[in-house]
Amino acid sequence: MTPLAGKGIRPEGVFVRQGASTVPATETMILRMIKETDGEKYEDVRSLNQELTFTRATKEFEAQNVSFGTSQQKTLGLMNADDIFTNLGLLLSDQCIHTVKLAVFEGMEKVTFKDRREFTGSLLKQLNEVYEFIDRYNRNRSEIEGLRRIDKRDYPPEAVREALLNALVHRDYSFSDSTLISIFDNRIEFASIGGLVRGITFDDMMLGISVARNKNLANVFYRLKLIEAYGTGIPKIIRSYEGFATKPQIEVTGNAFKMTLPNINEAAEKAALSENERAILALLKKKDYIVRKDVEVGLVCITGDGGASAERVTQQG
Repeated sequence: MTPLAGKGIRPEGVFVRQGASTVPATETMILRMIKETDGEKYEDVRSLNQELTFTRATKEFEAQNVSFGTSQQKTLGLMNADDIFTNLGLLLSDQCIHTVKLAVFEGMEKVTFKDRREFTGSLLKQLNEVYEFIDRYNRNRSEIEGLRRIDKRDYPPEAVREALLNALVHRDYSFSDSTLISIFDNRIEFASIGGLVRGITFDDMMLGISVARNKNLANVFYRLKLIEAYGTGIPKIIRSYEGFATKPQIEVTGNAFKMTLPNINEAAEKAALSENERAILALLKKKDYIVRKDVEVGLVCITGDGGASAERVTQQG
């Protein structure tokens, strides 16, 4: 990174080498380079707000029989040696400025909202409230195998739990934008700011190698028995989908991380349907009700057989 005199550390004043060329650096590139060379972590920096309260955090620590006095707050990193609250303290306080935005969409695209919420307060409060909200949409579906009824959730609860913990514990809080969670008919997406920690590759992560971006925050969650150890979350998510045809998807950029959990019941139901049945379900998602003519027209467009397929489907019920 080479700043030009008189321009300062701004896009028009910072250039980087790309092969044989020198090009202006973007604001995102500048921020990342500054962070990589700055030895002080976000969670260790003095909080701009020193009027912090810990009502929810105290409750969570008491539930686990863990002391949460001033000396423990210093040991954990919520306060420094000068009794000044750090950003870690801010994250766990009732005044936390970072939020989780959650939206539930109709169908499989971000077009029509069914529900949406923004969760605020201590990260510990957000964790519990977001999980409870998602659980309301994690339907339990039953199948009969022989004499037994087998219940299956749309999403393995362990996968939801670990994906949510990963989004909160490992995101980059030096950026103020919210963590985003989107629920569709066929998937849940967890998107957070901050790619992989420098030096860790995607393959490393899939092997369970982990370098915590927020080590003190991860340690607090460990003390509260919310996480077991570094690097176990992703393997747990993968294992929870063993035996199912559809698998979780992970997308990583330099500044973002997205985990997508597929709906295992939705995928199984679609796999069991014929092409005509899937077409009829698609029509039903577009309209409140359909009549025979809608089915015939819709299936003619798909099959091109003059309505024969529609006749067969209606005769089958």
